[in-house]
Amino acid sequence: MSLLTENEVKKIIKENKDKIIIDDKTIITPSAKELIDGKKIKLIREKELNKVFKDEKENKKNTPKFKYIYGGYYDEKPEHLTQLFGNNLVPKNHKRIIFRGKIDSLESKILEVQVYCKNNKKEKLLKDLEDVLIFVRKILRAEVLDEELKDFNLIGLNEEEIHEMSHYPKKYFGIGHIFPEYTMGDYVIYLNSIRSLVRETEISAYNAFSNSENEISRLDIIKYLNRLSSCLYVMMFKYLSGKYN
Repeated sequence: MSLLTENEVKKIIKENKDKIIIDDKTIITPSAKELIDGKKIKLIREKELNKVFKDEKENKKNTPKFKYIYGGYYDEKPEHLTQLFGNNLVPKNHKRIIFRGKIDSLESKILEVQVYCKNNKKEKLLKDLEDVLIFVRKILRAEVLDEELKDFNLIGLNEEEIHEMSHYPKKYFGIGHIFPEYTMGDYVIYLNSIRSLVRETEISAYNAFSNSENEISRLDIIKYLNRLSSCLYVMMFKYLSGKYN
């Protein structure tokens, strides 16, 4: 049997503690009880603490693992649902999930072209495509983690430079605007395929992040995809003008 005195309570107060845990047989002196009440310190008996831990454990055990964003809970994830973020579930045709699928397809196409470049020793083009791939994954990370996209730099160019080159290719590459044709060669056609997928991904992003009044919640993502499309167009001109040789 132990005794909780006024002096011991004062020591606890000096340690800036807001609660005191004592065993079930501890006797509290009247002066200690008065000080505890006056300082509004929470006094917890061990048997009460055990009950709290037991209740918390039971509540955790009974808490469903997944939450459906349209209402309802699940202990196991149904096959027709997928995680949007954390333990929040949505249907697999949710617009943001469709957007992520488009990003996945875009990455796959970039990797496919990279393999072709690697096999044919197109190192300069391979390097720019790696920059594009990292850029696309940066967009996906920003969407999943709800981070804002800020600094823009792609294949060594800033946003204004890409915009300028894509609008005035004759000035920078000696070639006017083009409609892709098979006679331009496999690399130009591959780059155009990536560019087309970027455009599809941009439309998917607009669908995912706009409401019925056309208000957009992730303008940064849509803007970055638009600039990425322009970047692929610039890369087509770089190839046609011999800058990847």
